[in-house]
Amino acid sequence: MAFEPPRRLVQALGESEDWLGQLPKAVQEAADRWELDVERVVAPGGRSSLVLLVRRPDGSSAALKVAPPSASPELERAALEHWDGWGAARVLASWDGALLLERLHLEVSLRSLPEAKALLEAAGTVRRLWVEPPAEHGFETVAERTARQADAMRAFAEPGAASLISAALAARDELTAFSPELLLLHGNFRQGKVLAADRTPWLAVGPEPLVGERAYDLARLVRDRVEDLIATAAGASAARRRVNKLADSLEVNRERLRGWTLFRAVESGTRALAAGRRREGELALEFAGWL
Repeated sequence: MAFEPPRRLVQALGESEDWLGQLPKAVQEAADRWELDVERVVAPGGRSSLVLLVRRPDGSSAALKVAPPSASPELERAALEHWDGWGAARVLASWDGALLLERLHLEVSLRSLPEAKALLEAAGTVRRLWVEPPAEHGFETVAERTARQADAMRAFAEPGAASLISAALAARDELTAFSPELLLLHGNFRQGKVLAADRTPWLAVGPEPLVGERAYDLARLVRDRVEDLIATAAGASAARRRVNKLADSLEVNRERLRGWTLFRAVESGTRALAAGRRREGELALEFAGWL
């Protein structure tokens, strides 16, 4: 099957040339296996997988997602199957790194709504995902994932970020000393990961699942639309109010949410800077400085 992978995916996975080279073959094998009619590649798409709009033999619509092993597609499948359509897209079939998913309206995410409405809908969606993980699951914990991230942050060489990194690492050490709960988490929950659907208004996609406390999962949502906050004179106070509002609406401890928001913003910022995405990194670090 001949097609051009989206540029964003190629740039993000440039080191995975072997996988990218095998991508047309993998798509063709999945399409043949499930007798799919491929309509088009979704662009610009994401940085960790290829998504195509397809039709099944009965004419119903679906989405085919193909991801490299580094994206842990089996863990995504396990989480989505455990949720079984409750708050998230439903898995229709899976095979060898490919997921056939319920098709959502990819062009309509919560980012299309006014901010207050988007946060309200996001809170209602993520609440559904916070369930007990399956028995004998293979998901890592928040402590395990953030330990790896902390190592990368310590190795980050730009002196201007040193004080924020130190504060974020201290917050992480305090937060991981005790976890109030071990629930299944989305892992990368934000407005852009919640799409309009037919069987219910909104459903989450693209989990990077792990187990831990709700405050960790909520922390990425706090930073949504950071460019809008940065552009206002009252951005710092608005960011702190958002922490408190989200914490209170979902019965999460304010200080734990603030701490995880700080850690995740600094981790995201330093990772983006290390990858050459300077504007993204600088915005995340400026936001972190407000907390």
